[in-house]
Amino acid sequence: MSSRVAITESAGSYEGIVRVLELIKEDVRQSLGGAKQVFVKPNFVSAWRELSATPVDAVRAVLEAISSYYRGTVIVGEAATIGGFHDALENFGYLELKDEFNVEFLDLSYDDYEYFTVWDWRLKKSVRVRVARTVLESDYIVSVTRPKTHDTVIVTLTVKNVVMGAVQPGYRQLIHQGYPAINLNIAYLAQFMMPKLAVVDGYVGMEGNGPVGGTPIHLGIAMAGLDAVAVDSMATRLMGFDPENVGYLYYLARAGCGCMKLDELEVVGVENWRMYIKRFKPHRTYREQLKWRVDEHVISRLLSEFLACGGGVSGG
Repeated sequence: MSSRVAITESAGSYEGIVRVLELIKEDVRQSLGGAKQVFVKPNFVSAWRELSATPVDAVRAVLEAISSYYRGTVIVGEAATIGGFHDALENFGYLELKDEFNVEFLDLSYDDYEYFTVWDWRLKKSVRVRVARTVLESDYIVSVTRPKTHDTVIVTLTVKNVVMGAVQPGYRQLIHQGYPAINLNIAYLAQFMMPKLAVVDGYVGMEGNGPVGGTPIHLGIAMAGLDAVAVDSMATRLMGFDPENVGYLYYLARAGCGCMKLDELEVVGVENWRMYIKRFKPHRTYREQLKWRVDEHVISRLLSEFLACGGGVSGG
């Protein structure tokens, strides 16, 4: 796994993603070698609020980069939480991509599924949720999202975009078992669907009461890398937050699923990334969200369970 994170200034969603992917084009080329199924995951929390969604131009830039190295059909899939998938495709201009690329649109709400057992509010594994099978079976997942604050886990970026999009509607609330459990559940499920390419369109993000009801903030950057935890950790820093305080990133880094610490990362594309920090206004429940962190002996126990359960799926 590469710990290289590319960051570049962005004058727009398309231009920024083109530039940042050019910085790591050799990484992308090598990582795509032998890929059997590429799955691109944009973010459509609401089919009606454009600021909550991944701009189509960001996905267009990703598809252009991928098409240089992958000749198969790319699946673009999501399951909107508010509104329908096809409403989002139409409202946000995604249908045009069909005329430009070899893509297939997939509503994950109606995909086949596997059952996973996750942790409840008591931090006991007892809750069964359905996860879209196409995401699990795709061997190359690309997550493309804008940086947004969140009402439960502080920030939502590329890892969470894939996990919560793959959990089918009707089961997503079961992941929300309180602040400690939801962070553990996201991290646990991420093991089975970690993005191979993480892309953040930071031209305009969302601050305040995200992931739907926040306000726009101009960050003016684009980010990409093969280590989604590293990309999300750097994006968290550029949003003005400490990634150590984002529970699911903390768990994934502790479990060896990606790099979070600055001395483990190689930042390319900008000389001083700290110049690009914009302090996003946090969600109004930010202080409450920090209560995910339980006693260290409990965290150690949960990590042991987390790692022991890796690979434990039951058919749905």
